[in-house]
Amino acid sequence: MSEETATMTKPGDEYSEFGAEIADQVESFLLALREIARGEDPASTLSLLLLEVSQLSLAGGRLGAISDVVPHGRFEPDTGPDADVDELRERLAKLLDPIDPYVEVIDPIDPERGVTGFRLSDDLASIAADLLHGLSHYRDGRTVEALWWWQFSYMSSWGSTCGAAMRALHSLIAHTRLDHERDDATGAEERSLLDQVDS
Repeated sequence: MSEETATMTKPGDEYSEFGAEIADQVESFLLALREIARGEDPASTLSLLLLEVSQLSLAGGRLGAISDVVPHGRFEPDTGPDADVDELRERLAKLLDPIDPYVEVIDPIDPERGVTGFRLSDDLASIAADLLHGLSHYRDGRTVEALWWWQFSYMSSWGSTCGAAMRALHSLIAHTRLDHERDDATGAEERSLLDQVDS
């Protein structure tokens, strides 16, 4: 790059192409998640969710692989009110009931901390909220701030949530495809729903 070109380069231009790619992946995930939550194709719910979460994890991996993105300003610009994802959460909870709950090891590096319960609907809505916050920056022309937020929240929040949700979805599909039996009290009901999803 010539000295003249470098001088003309605006702050954040070096991230413009990468930011556009991540934004496209974020928007694609959010659009697909909303469509799935409509419940118009229950037979494909688990497969589509696994596909979408897996693709989003790839975007997260790209964010985690680059050097830390540092915003130009000292403080994060205000993006306005947080996105309301309650309706999305409720639609997903209704769609996934009764296979919504699952358990996950709290910290795989420290298994003595035990396991705790989660819900796929909560996880997916939480991921959506994190992504929408960064998307607000991006749509307002703040590419660096968007990438900073997506990278930071990937490391601190939605990255691990994606991983947990992906393992839960994989397990549900594996139980369906491999015809595993469940011994818990809700096993029969869950198998019935899994059979419907797999039909």
